[in-house]
Amino acid sequence: MSLRQMEYFVTVVHQASFTRAADALHVTQPALSHQIKALEKSVGGALLERMPRGVRLTPMGRAFLPHAELAVRSAAQARRAARATAGAEGGELHVATLHSLAVGVLPDVFARWRAAHPRVLLRLHEYATAEALEEAVERGTVDLAFGPLPAGPHGTVVPVGEEELVLVVPFDDRLAGRTTVTLPELADRAWVRCELEPVVHGERFLDRACAKAGFTPETAVWTEHSSTAVRMAAAGVGVCVASADVVRGAVGEDCAILTPDPPWKRPLAVYARVPPTGAAEAFTALLRTLTPHPPAPATPPEAARKGPPCARGR
Repeated sequence: MSLRQMEYFVTVVHQASFTRAADALHVTQPALSHQIKALEKSVGGALLERMPRGVRLTPMGRAFLPHAELAVRSAAQARRAARATAGAEGGELHVATLHSLAVGVLPDVFARWRAAHPRVLLRLHEYATAEALEEAVERGTVDLAFGPLPAGPHGTVVPVGEEELVLVVPFDDRLAGRTTVTLPELADRAWVRCELEPVVHGERFLDRACAKAGFTPETAVWTEHSSTAVRMAAAGVGVCVASADVVRGAVGEDCAILTPDPPWKRPLAVYARVPPTGAAEAFTALLRTLTPHPPAPATPPEAARKGPPCARGR
């Protein structure tokens, strides 16, 4: 079997049609059918079943598909890496991150990258959870990920700073004149919650933190994005937890920021399946220069990987 045959197979599956796949691949339908038949002969059985409307996978096809997808993505990733090794002067770089980091940290990083490497196209992939971020790396969808320290093993993990979580209230809030607040002081307050809220050991971070402080948070509204939660908090709907970078750098012009006592922080890293080279290496170096670095932990590596209570968040 060949990489081209696997690419053809994956395209047929994704398009759910030989006709649409042939158009997407810019080949004739007979040529596409011939390659699929050759692939099926190579693996020893039918992978696709033609239906009156479209196609569907056979059991053998379902087993074969994830491996074919990985092979196709890995080949594309290898081409990008090869083209970008000569001083990061060409090609493109696929970067995965969480929504909060995309909004709060990466705009300045991308602007500086563009000024230094105008010929390298950046493609940003935003994910809702840290788990989805790790899966994107494992599947070869992206060249590297920027987010919380990964839980699973990865080829290369480069620490690049830390993310601070803060509390947001309106300017006229009774706590607005302060800089820090303890969680028990907010026991009687309503909260603006976000679907992207960090999850720790299967439990949402705020629920876990408030339980340790002796109360259950009263939720006023659920939002889908952290930037929306910040705007809601600024309007007085309730207190919200958000990344400090999101609040200070993007949507926090008309709200007050409180730092929890003790502070809520989580270490960040760039990680990839293979050691970064070329554009990926240059991008990692840029991130390291633009993100604050916490002091080196005096804990064993495994303990450091777990980080503070919110480290394995969304």
